[in-house]
Amino acid sequence: MGGGPDKEHLVIALGDPEPKHLTALLKQQFPDIDITYYQVSRAVGGFKDNKTLGSQIPDGQICLTGPSVSVMGSDQQDVALFVHLMRPEPRWSFITLLLIFPPPISSLKLIHLFSAGVDHWTDHPVVKDSNITITTSSGIHGPPITEWIIMTTLVASRHYAVEYEWQKERHWGQGEKFQLAGTDWVGKTVGIAGYGSIGRQAARVFAALGANIHAYTASPRPTPSSRKDTGYFVPGTGDPDGTIPSAWYSGTSTTSLHTFLASGLDALLVALPLTPATRHVFGAAEFDLLGSSGGSPKTKAAGAGAAAKPFLINIARGPILDQPALVDALNDGVLGGAALDVTDPEPLPKDDPLWSAKNVIITPHVSSLGKEYLDRAFDLFVTNWKRHERGEKMFNVVDRKKGY
Repeated sequence: MGGGPDKEHLVIALGDPEPKHLTALLKQQFPDIDITYYQVSRAVGGFKDNKTLGSQIPDGQICLTGPSVSVMGSDQQDVALFVHLMRPEPRWSFITLLLIFPPPISSLKLIHLFSAGVDHWTDHPVVKDSNITITTSSGIHGPPITEWIIMTTLVASRHYAVEYEWQKERHWGQGEKFQLAGTDWVGKTVGIAGYGSIGRQAARVFAALGANIHAYTASPRPTPSSRKDTGYFVPGTGDPDGTIPSAWYSGTSTTSLHTFLASGLDALLVALPLTPATRHVFGAAEFDLLGSSGGSPKTKAAGAGAAAKPFLINIARGPILDQPALVDALNDGVLGGAALDVTDPEPLPKDDPLWSAKNVIITPHVSSLGKEYLDRAFDLFVTNWKRHERGEKMFNVVDRKKGY
């Protein structure tokens, strides 16, 4: 990577003001790259300012505002940051054509997304009709999302929502407190569908609480070496050697999924990518099976009712679940409760019945957010580009056939 006519340009588009400590680090790491930063804002009624592209761009999409130009992009909340490495001529038209029209493939080297998924972009020409390398930031989300998972799970199992209402009412709850006796996770079984960086970190923390872990993956993991994590993950987190689960399940068929769901789960964590194959993969039949066969011997011995029914956690994508079927499963007591950081659609309409389903916790797709996000995302990009310069395989290269 050098100067001259083939010098690369790095264009960053982010929803926050420029993190100058990070762009300074990039300039230090890659002194021969020109860097331009754009702050993303959501434009309503067209472009906010500067030069526009014309009336062919729908209103209400994302507007990239910079020193001299504004460019409309995809109206998808998950896609918060693009990093492009490109040749210099003509500099800005590459962004325009990349986001709106089929891009000039010969000049664009890399698109790096600061999100874990690409499901919102599978129909875009840059994904469908080009061979441009696309990488994601999968691997950085394990710590914050796991803390959200544990937080919401404990809120449910320790009945904290009711206790918080007592606090606001200045009510000691002496007469009711024994009716709300919580349950701990020692000896219980947590099933994790999708054993990537998030699933592995969740397994690490649930295991620390005393729970057993059942892992479910698309491809078989029969040997110790096949269970190792070969992707990017935050140092000191996760399950790098794949030794935490007491049982492994795998497959892409309904039968294999049902075998996993019938393994006696007290909680099910959904951490799968959204693809055509996983859309609505959890429906009424799956919830019924989970509810009827769920629960470790310790849980079942504690008695019937909501306490013995499995708890469902979804931090992946809303459409992976059949949402009306989930509402029925919650209201009918098939499941003991659910924690959902994702819904279908997003934002969830005010009149959607999911809001009032029994024992549900809903948050607005915030589980991955944290002060460390940008630093980790930039670290992943730097790591990837250095691997590219050394001729090594980069982390998180999108497989267009798989959709992730």
